[in-house]
Amino acid sequence: MRRADKAQANRHRMRTAAQTLFAARGYSATSMQAIADEAGMAVQTLYFTFGTKRALLSELLDVAVAGDDEPVPTLERPGVRAAIEDPDPVAQLRRQARLAREIYERVAPVLQIVAHAAAADPEIHDLWETNNAQRAVVMERLITALAEKSPLREGLDTSMATDVALALQSPELYHFLTARRGWPASRWEHWTADALVTQLLPPR
Repeated sequence: MRRADKAQANRHRMRTAAQTLFAARGYSATSMQAIADEAGMAVQTLYFTFGTKRALLSELLDVAVAGDDEPVPTLERPGVRAAIEDPDPVAQLRRQARLAREIYERVAPVLQIVAHAAAADPEIHDLWETNNAQRAVVMERLITALAEKSPLREGLDTSMATDVALALQSPELYHFLTARRGWPASRWEHWTADALVTQLLPPR
């Protein structure tokens, strides 16, 4: 195995170990030493790779959102570009719901770790707020693209439409309906797509 491939594989092992322990014990109760032990790595390697536990959690979140560890911004990823460029406003919103489902199926466990830790740790609270801000930037771009294809529902401007879309596609609502109420992710996707179309576009 090439050196770069080995380093990448080790990084993946450490992230996996961290997620396992954060989910089982909580972020605050999990030490870097415990993560290193779970990964079968020296703790010095863990510190050298990530620097801090917060940086490790931040990377864990970023990779779960993206689905890989390639440094490609969300707005430049193929699925998001396809939604923005789709000429059909209804199709765009259905693409958005599908993308959100794919992301949440990967990231929901990590978001729960961050949400629970944020209540007691100011640094993790900042990480949570940064994630929310990033979602808002992406959603604003999507809604701007939507408004260029179709009038919005009466009474909506792009700012309010962005807020509505953020609420309907929020991690909190996804968690409530899938984890608390037992909806399959596919049901959440279709309900969310229908709700986005109904709430954001004029009646057809």
